[in-house]
Amino acid sequence: MVAGRVFSRLVEDVLSGRYEPGEKLLTQRALAAELDVNMASVREAVKRLEQLGLVEVRHGDAMRVTDWRTSGGLDVIAHVLFAAGGLDHEMLGQLMEARRLMLAESARLAAERRDDEQARRLEALAERIADAPDDAAAQALDFAFFSELVEAAGNVVLVLVMNSIRRIYFARGELFAAIVQIPRDTYGRAARAIKRGQPDAAARAVSELAALQEEALARSLA
Repeated sequence: MVAGRVFSRLVEDVLSGRYEPGEKLLTQRALAAELDVNMASVREAVKRLEQLGLVEVRHGDAMRVTDWRTSGGLDVIAHVLFAAGGLDHEMLGQLMEARRLMLAESARLAAERRDDEQARRLEALAERIADAPDDAAAQALDFAFFSELVEAAGNVVLVLVMNSIRRIYFARGELFAAIVQIPRDTYGRAARAIKRGQPDAAARAVSELAALQEEALARSLA
């Protein structure tokens, strides 16, 4: 799709630092001429850039680049993470750190708020992960486990954050394959602490689980 290619090109230009925050981009007409595309494709690409908070378009003025660190949302992460077709290891480390902190606090809340059915599903998922026949099956169950955990925390904002992580996770699932190369009994320990209503133990178990996953991922990418 032409608009998608234009969008990818502009995202790369903005996130690579080619343009400073506040700097003007070319007009849409000039961009269309430079990229040899039609105006409709440029307008669609620019609209997507606005939605990400990467540019600001004012009537009668040129498009200006924003500071994505202050104007962007979670959807920007994937574009920063895979800028220029590569992998930003520093951003990946920060993503995994934020994931660990969020999941640990979600586990704490889940231990206080989960209902009996949620506790049962978490234990069942933990058992299935322990018995998974291969890493691919374990990886799919891993995300199901943590999605259930966040739902049990009873906080819709955390669920929405998890949705953003899901899009990154499944878009590049092969990148995260190593996260299940850890002792599989760690999921069961977390599930049991949540079932027993032990917030501190649940948070500690999930934090340790996520930290093991970070280490496994780092080793696979070294």
